[in-house]
Amino acid sequence: MLSTWSSKQDCCEWRGVLCDINGRVTNLTLPCSTDDYIIDNTKNKAHCLGGNFHLSLFELEFLTYLNLSNNNFKAIHVSIDCQNLSLVNTPHKNENFSSVAYLDLSENENLVIDDLRWLLRLSSSLIFLNLNSIDLHKQIHWNQILTRLPSLSELHLSNCQLESASTSFQYANFTSLEHLDISFNDLFSELPIWLFNITGLSYLNLRGNNFHGQIPKYLLHLRNLHSLNLKSNRMSGTIPSWLGQLDKLQRLSLFGNLFNGSIPTTLANLSSLTYLDVASNNLSGILPPSLGNLSNLKTLGVGENYLSGVVTHQNFAKLFNLKRLFLSSPLFIFDFDPHWIPPFILQFLVLEYADLKLVSWLYTQTSFDYLEINYSLFKNVSQEMFWRLANHCIFVSLVDNDMPWDMSNVVLNSEIIWLPGNGLRGSLPRLTSNVSVLQILDNNLSGSLSSLLCQNMTEKSNLKYLGVSDNILSGGLTECWENWKSLVHVSLGRNNLTGVIPHSMGALSNLLSLHIYNNKLHGEIPLSLNNFLKLVIVNFSGNKFSGIIPYWIGKHVRVLILRSNKFSGDIPLQICQLSSLLVLDLAYNRLTGTIPHCLRNITAMISNNASESDGFGISVFNTRLNLNFKISVPLQAKGNELDYQKYMCVIDFSNNRLSGTMPLELSSLAALQSLNLSQNQLMGTIPQEIGNMKALESLDFSNNTLSGEIPQSMSALSFLEVLNLSFNNFRGQIPLGTQLQGFSNLSYMGNPQLCGTPLVEKCNHIEVPGGGDTKLMENDEEESEVMQWFYMGMGVGFATSFWIVFGTLLFMRRWRHAYFKFLYDVKDWFNSRWF
Repeated sequence: MLSTWSSKQDCCEWRGVLCDINGRVTNLTLPCSTDDYIIDNTKNKAHCLGGNFHLSLFELEFLTYLNLSNNNFKAIHVSIDCQNLSLVNTPHKNENFSSVAYLDLSENENLVIDDLRWLLRLSSSLIFLNLNSIDLHKQIHWNQILTRLPSLSELHLSNCQLESASTSFQYANFTSLEHLDISFNDLFSELPIWLFNITGLSYLNLRGNNFHGQIPKYLLHLRNLHSLNLKSNRMSGTIPSWLGQLDKLQRLSLFGNLFNGSIPTTLANLSSLTYLDVASNNLSGILPPSLGNLSNLKTLGVGENYLSGVVTHQNFAKLFNLKRLFLSSPLFIFDFDPHWIPPFILQFLVLEYADLKLVSWLYTQTSFDYLEINYSLFKNVSQEMFWRLANHCIFVSLVDNDMPWDMSNVVLNSEIIWLPGNGLRGSLPRLTSNVSVLQILDNNLSGSLSSLLCQNMTEKSNLKYLGVSDNILSGGLTECWENWKSLVHVSLGRNNLTGVIPHSMGALSNLLSLHIYNNKLHGEIPLSLNNFLKLVIVNFSGNKFSGIIPYWIGKHVRVLILRSNKFSGDIPLQICQLSSLLVLDLAYNRLTGTIPHCLRNITAMISNNASESDGFGISVFNTRLNLNFKISVPLQAKGNELDYQKYMCVIDFSNNRLSGTMPLELSSLAALQSLNLSQNQLMGTIPQEIGNMKALESLDFSNNTLSGEIPQSMSALSFLEVLNLSFNNFRGQIPLGTQLQGFSNLSYMGNPQLCGTPLVEKCNHIEVPGGGDTKLMENDEEESEVMQWFYMGMGVGFATSFWIVFGTLLFMRRWRHAYFKFLYDVKDWFNSRWF
């Protein structure tokens, strides 16, 4: 934006600048636009304002409005006099910087504010303050500072990493505050008393914290409250019946807590209520018929509880304004009049555990934006009628239903289509150009990809996300990819696809994530794929690819999984140029040569922050939706395949023909969590510096010809939970320390000259030439017997230890749970239109 500013123009004509009639700057609106793809949850902000934010900007005497949101500022330069301001003394009026009434610095995710006291310079004027997504974790007394802003009416502190709710702080002097948002922080306490002293509050958002305990009756002090959001906390007890006394309440969200008991009938007294969501708790009893009298209600969520009883059209007879309904319980008995025509027109419906033939009123609803049906029966339901209804929606989600429909002649039209686990059969459906996302994994679809990819389309495709994994598709990858250049994510894994990678796939220049694992593909990787300049995730494992590993892999790759193929030759040195690489899995191939020393150039494996991101994420933007998709990555260790959605830092070169010594440079990869070099021909010793790899959780050097003593520094690997050094030529005593002694003897078997706990062989001190002691052991058992016992115990020992460690820390249950996390994000987008 600043590049459009010219010294030849009056500054009042600059983009983002407004002046009053006297030519004085009153308004600076300089937010940064990042409406493009997001890779791994990281916005591309290279073009945004950055560096330090200087408070001298407030010296513009007539400035009243300042919006610098969504930029890339790193710090705020605070003058000495601001640092000396106390928590109790507000600066004199003539010491204030300016007349700024509106200040928005939100979504500057890299901005860390150590001290908020500079805001006290704006105490006489500031009405609106938005610091969403700014790091305020060092601000213990944030509320005591902000309470000194007497004119403040609206305060946004969402996702600021706040850790203290200052429960000992009894009284908050927010005399003008009407709107308070402290959602998505790390506040772990009961609801603080000072909240209920802000008697002017009309909007209170406490969502996504760790607030616990019961709702205190002090809440009745907030007589002007219009909106209360306690969603996704750990509040417990019963929902108080006295909530029915908050007669101005219009929106109430208690979703995702631990409330028990029944839904109080007194909520029906809230005649102004437009939004009521008590879903995802432990509520029982019936759905109170009296809620059906809330004629102003637009949103009703009662799903994912233990509600029971008969649900009929009478429960909704007077909900004339209802737009959104979440109805779910395996204990509900649906008994709708088959001829009932509802008094409402829904835009959003989540329906679970239903027999669709008993919900015939569904087909009277023609204005759906969002339709989600899970765990339901679709027998004796007209497929043609249903898809006609669904194709008018923006988002259609059908999960784990009993609907073995033939999709061969179906044409889908919704923007987002999510259909996993329904037993769908036949060939892949066809798509209109309107579709952005198709996820249809884990069904019984057969035939080739051609039925989808080679269809004749009259308009340019907008498909960005294609997921057809876990079906029984066969045939080749087709040559029709040029029609789908908008694709960002392609997942074809766990099918029966054959043949080679077609050259036309190189047309997918926008691709970020490509998964073709566990098929029967063969041949070399074609050079045409060097067009994948944006690629972040590559998973070609479990095929029969051959030739050398491509050296032209895109520089942005973070996950490279080529395991279980027939690649040969050396590990290409160009891999060391992939500075963002976090997962490098080349196991079970025919690779030769040595381990590259240049692996130390992969900086993401060195930085301790490499594994702290939320994980593999891809966002898709269009005119109406802004959705983030979590991409799970299957990683293997000791025969276990687990799907991970959070970053792990992994190198796996196992089961190849690598030779030479273990490079010292490996020990510089301080962020590496799993290292597997087993089943190779490595020799020499383990580098003494291996103790520098502090993040290691899994280490496997088994079945090589490594020798020497186990470095003492390994006992400092405090996170190490899986260790296998078996069947090498190690000698001497296993280093002392609870870390290494805590492993099973299976971790050390097959090293005849190794002794000490946990092995039964004791160590004897023997003088050796050159000085110093070494510890030797006697081993009277035959190696063949050792091998037998080792392999008998290997499956149990390592499988158990791996599952305990990674299962606890990082294992994500299969796609269904990933789906629901994603789905809640989608629902939130729809929620934001009403709440």
